[in-house]
This record gives sequence, structure tokens and C-alpha cells, in this order.
Amino acid sequence: MSCPNLSPSTLLRNQRFKQGKVRGFDLVDGGVAANNPTLVAISEVTKEITRGSSDFFPIKPTAYGRFLVISIGTGSPKTEEKYDALKAAKWGILGWLTSESSTPLIDVFTQSSSDMVDFHISTVFKALHSEENYLRIQDDTLIGDESSVDIATDSNLENLVKIGERLLKKPIIKVNLETGVCEPSTWGTNEKALKRVAEVLSKEKRTRDMRSPHGPRGASATRKY
Repeated sequence: MSCPNLSPSTLLRNQRFKQGKVRGFDLVDGGVAANNPTLVAISEVTKEITRGSSDFFPIKPTAYGRFLVISIGTGSPKTEEKYDALKAAKWGILGWLTSESSTPLIDVFTQSSSDMVDFHISTVFKALHSEENYLRIQDDTLIGDESSVDIATDSNLENLVKIGERLLKKPIIKVNLETGVCEPSTWGTNEKALKRVAEVLSKEKRTRDMRSPHGPRGASATRKY
């Protein structure tokens, strides 16, 4: 979730820039640009493959059917259809900033930007017949303190742990590509899916270790997983 007010913008200086020159980067909370960074992660992997990085076996940069993506959200307030299009049509700038005891502009931006990433990735993986390779885990039913991003009391943190444990037992949620609504699927629970992913990753690591000329120990030291 984007919270630039909780994570203040900062100036980062890179002294190892070209020919020893110092370059400054004015940075703000990444959620402003990518509230759901899953697509950014896929882009970064694609870029590394294109560069021929030794951390990846040779595959086509766009061979997304070979990708295994786990997207874990931080949770969001319970989804409510609280904005009426007819009312919103009459809002001016002030209305979009302060209506319905909320900030509609921020609500719509943060929710839609995250949902569009999920929708896009779901569409791509479905088209490649690789739906099982994309797992999105998100709880959008949070209320009260549990939906806040800045309440770090012991009781609230303990409650969030319990929410996470319950989330494991819930069915996998998939976005309906016709309606855009997230619905329970018949693919099993989040816990079962994570165990399957762990097995796939474990098998992949063993395969890479066997192919490595350095053996298991050398492979783990030179490759990223």
C-alpha cells in the first residue's frame, strides 16, 4: 500500500555512477508508481534474462509460462461499493478529495492500480495455460485497526498473525476476467498452493545443483534463488 506520508521522500546519492560522478536520486514511496509491484518484479527478471544473466538458464525473455510468480498483498480494507457514479459525476476537485468521509481519489487510485496488475497478469498466464504458475494472496476484508498501516501495537500485530493463519486455510482467490470481481476458486487453499510452490522450487534447486560444475555448495554460493 502506498503511504508516502509514512515513508518520507529522500535523496539518495550514488557515488559509483559513471566515471566517479555523484548522481542524486529523489525517491518517494514506490507504491505511488507501483502499488502492486508484481509486474515490476516480472519486468526485472525479464530484463536480467535479456542481459544474459548467469543467474538464469537460457530461456526467451517473454517465456512467461516458465515463470513462477507469488504475489502476497499486505491486506486492504473491506471492499465496499460506497461510491455512486451519479454523485461522483457532480464532484469537483474538492469532492474527489473529501467525500463520503474519505478521499475517493486516493481510494480509487490505490485499489485500481493494484487490481489492474492482478488482472493483467491473470490474463497473460491464462492465455499461456499456466494459471497455476501465478498465485495472488490478498485479504481485502480487513476492518478497523487491522486495516491500518501504522498501528504497531502488540495486540494488533498478534491479530494480524491470526488473520494470516486464517488466510492460509481460505480458498485461492482468482479474478474473474469477465467481471473483474475476485472470486473463490476450486484450486484448493492458499496453504496447499504454497506447499506446491515450495516443492517446485525445491525440485528446481536440486536440478540446478546437479547441473552446476561447482556442486551443491558452489551452486548455492554463485546462483540466486
